[in-house]
Amino acid sequence: MKSQHITWQAQQVTKQERQQLHGHKSAIVWFTGLSASGKSTLCAAIAKKLHEQGLSTYVLDGDNIRHGLNKNLGFSPEDRSENIRRIGEVGKLFIDAGILTFTAFISPYQQDRKLVREMVGPDEFIEVFVKCSLEECERRDPKGLYKKARAGEIKEFTGIDAPYEEPANPEMVIENDQQDFETSVNQVIDFLQRRGLIE
Repeated sequence: MKSQHITWQAQQVTKQERQQLHGHKSAIVWFTGLSASGKSTLCAAIAKKLHEQGLSTYVLDGDNIRHGLNKNLGFSPEDRSENIRRIGEVGKLFIDAGILTFTAFISPYQQDRKLVREMVGPDEFIEVFVKCSLEECERRDPKGLYKKARAGEIKEFTGIDAPYEEPANPEMVIENDQQDFETSVNQVIDFLQRRGLIE
C-alpha cells in the first residue's frame, strides 16, 4: 500500500551547480535498437572518449541493470515497460547529479520511450535509433540469442516473436550496418556539441 504521507526533500545543491562543477550540461542519451545492433558498444566507446576529455559520463546498460535493479523483471510487455520506467527514474537522478548518461536498452515500445521523454523533459532526453537490419543483427549474434530464439529456446525475443517499434522522430539515427564504428561514435559526439551539451 502506498503511503500518503511522503513529502519531497529539497536539495541544497542545485542541478545547475552540479553541472557547473562538472563543466558541462547533463542529459540522457537514449540508444534504442535491436539486440546486437551495437547500442552497448557505442555507448561504452562514446562515454570513454568523453571521460578521457574530462567529462563526467556513465553508461546504463540493459544487461547489467537486469543483474541488479531489474533482476526481478522478465520480458513480458508489462515487465519490459516497467524495466524502462525504472531506468527513466534512475536517469532523472543522474541528470540531477550533473552526469551525461548513455543508456543502451532495446526499449522496443514507442510508448515506453515517450514516457521517459516526458518524465525527463525534451531538453534533456536525446533518442538515438541504432538502425541495423535484422539480418545483420542475426549475423553478428555475439551472445547466440538469435540462434536460441529461432530454435524456440527463448520466447518473446525482440525481432523474432516480439515486436520492435522503430522511433518515429528520434533526434539521431545511426546507420550502424552502413558506416564504420568510429564514424558512428563521432556522429554522436558532434551532435552533443551542436546541441550545446558539451564543448
